[in-house]
Amino acid sequence: MNIKVVIISFIILFFITSISYTDPVINAESSILIDVKSGRILYTLNPNKKMPMASTTKIMTALVALENGDLDDKIKVEKDFVGIEGSSIYIYEEEKISLRDLLYGLMLRSGNDAAMVIADHIGGDVENFVNLMNDKAKEIGALNTNFTNPHGLEDENHYTTAYDLGLISREALKHETFKEIVSSKSWTANRDKNNYFYNKNKTLWQYDGGDGVKTGYTKRAGRCLVSSATKNGMQLVSVVLNDRDWFNDCYKLLDYGFENYKPYFIYDKGQFIKNIEVENGNKEYLPIVTDSSCILPLKEEEKERIKVTINLPENIEAAVNKGDIIGKISVYLDGELIYTSNLIAKEEIKGIGFLKKLKKSL
Repeated sequence: MNIKVVIISFIILFFITSISYTDPVINAESSILIDVKSGRILYTLNPNKKMPMASTTKIMTALVALENGDLDDKIKVEKDFVGIEGSSIYIYEEEKISLRDLLYGLMLRSGNDAAMVIADHIGGDVENFVNLMNDKAKEIGALNTNFTNPHGLEDENHYTTAYDLGLISREALKHETFKEIVSSKSWTANRDKNNYFYNKNKTLWQYDGGDGVKTGYTKRAGRCLVSSATKNGMQLVSVVLNDRDWFNDCYKLLDYGFENYKPYFIYDKGQFIKNIEVENGNKEYLPIVTDSSCILPLKEEEKERIKVTINLPENIEAAVNKGDIIGKISVYLDGELIYTSNLIAKEEIKGIGFLKKLKKSL
């Protein structure tokens, strides 16, 4: 009897462990799971397939607005932006509304009218704002993305990939204001009507640690969702495009990430690496430090397969400013580069004049 119990327990344990390390089966046409801090990709399904993304477009709209606008700006609504089709916050002609309230309306209620007002205000006109969106996409490496509008309504030349949308979402989540907006379950805007915005993203209620990001749907794009959650010191983002079971599949991806990966400390920001010799400077040696921390999500068995390489010159010519980039530190897993950052000068070193150089050489 006891032997049977032991055998059954072992089988159950093995089965649970097997499930934990098996890639999730989902219904998306394209998908990705990415760690926000490091950018490490933990799961993919057709990640580079170009697809429409509906209102997940607005992640980029918000990002560009936050980088180029003032949240306290009061914007007067023009007639052209009233009654835009689809989701709306019901702006009205001559209304004066802050950029902050527009961004909450954009991300919580998916207001297409809010998107147009934001674009016109930030870009000077909508076309120029779309150019800013495309420039930002290229800047962060989302090279298979093209925007034709700020809201995501259907256009055959408006597309992204799950990989690119993961990059865009990761970049946006670096902004504290963006994080505050997308993690808000509701918002009361400073307007005389239609002022209560309730977040459409059920991730905030249904998933433990859920803190973003954006839903999207059109007939052509299908159901699209970017979900984020923070647990165990990690924030993960799951992206599904054209997925009939969008929320549950995002949750499956997040579960997979949190169950199989744990944050592993590689090096800290400002960590001393080495001293390098300085030529013609007021000091002989320059201390080199890291410009950022590296915390990677790793499976338990991956920890022993991490290799860190340092690329620095043997010496450097003065003058050197504090914070100057001197070299690179790279982290590899099984020979594949998974993270890199800069090595910088910890302090300023001034160059010496001709007479001091001559004296030193003599």
